[in-house]
Amino acid sequence: MQDTWTHRTVLLNEAVAALQINPDGHYIDATFGRGGHSRLILSQLSDRGRLTAFDKDPEAIAEAQTIADPRFSIRHQAFSHLGEMPAGSAAGILLDLGISSPQIDNPARGFSFRGDGPLDMRMDSTRGQSVAEWLADAETDTIAEVIREYGEERFAGQIAKAIDRRRQERGVIATTAELAEVVAGAVKTREPGKDPATRTFQAFRIFINAELEELQQALEASLKILQPGGRLVVISFHSLEDRIVKQFIAEHSREVFDRRAPFATPKAMRLKALERVKPGAEEVAANPRSRSAVMRVAERTEVPVQAGTQRYPGTSA
Repeated sequence: MQDTWTHRTVLLNEAVAALQINPDGHYIDATFGRGGHSRLILSQLSDRGRLTAFDKDPEAIAEAQTIADPRFSIRHQAFSHLGEMPAGSAAGILLDLGISSPQIDNPARGFSFRGDGPLDMRMDSTRGQSVAEWLADAETDTIAEVIREYGEERFAGQIAKAIDRRRQERGVIATTAELAEVVAGAVKTREPGKDPATRTFQAFRIFINAELEELQQALEASLKILQPGGRLVVISFHSLEDRIVKQFIAEHSREVFDRRAPFATPKAMRLKALERVKPGAEEVAANPRSRSAVMRVAERTEVPVQAGTQRYPGTSA
């Protein structure tokens, strides 16, 4: 059964424009979601153009089945599987990171503390461990580390200890409301306008879905998959994601000099950094969830993948 929760695609026109669509090209929407970007890309392709989409979410896969277009295909996989695509096969790759509004708004998915539901948070609900299952056995120090690293939460230690006390006193934390209550009791200082559970929920979601590790794998794969001149477009929604994207583009778009041979030609790089885009005031007013979005764009150079894999001793990218 299809859900009834709506989704506003963030930076829809800006992202597709950044791809600089070649009507005959092959494009990859690595995060199909509810298909906003995919449908706009398809509208700009010729009969020879192709679009391949990826998504872990079974509900996104169900939505993709409604697109009856021979130019379109969907893979029920995480975007970390991008590396399985043929080398040099894509004219552009789009990654729209984070979670979609239907995932947040549907209490049954367990992503939000705003509606009570099972403490799940898996992007792919058909496999893997839920947050509730992980919390049942995780060491207190591990819980604190996850909250600190992925939620950038300064009260990580207190929250982890409160979770442990709650487990010992009343058993497994099974719902989003139960977790939010535990966090609220442990966090004494609240950020204005932000629920005290926000950072903890973010941390558990990122951890249980291995989001940052999969992002790094997808970015590395993009270097192999993109054709020369192909565009990499990535939309991030929090600082941890954006930092990885920013550093990746910077690393592969700077010329590397060999300090042992200062007059040698610098090593050419595989990406050219192009632009950083934020949603405009009109989009933020219409969709407040877009406020934190950052889009970064880079272009693949003609340098082969192998040319950038070895670092010169004593240099940094």
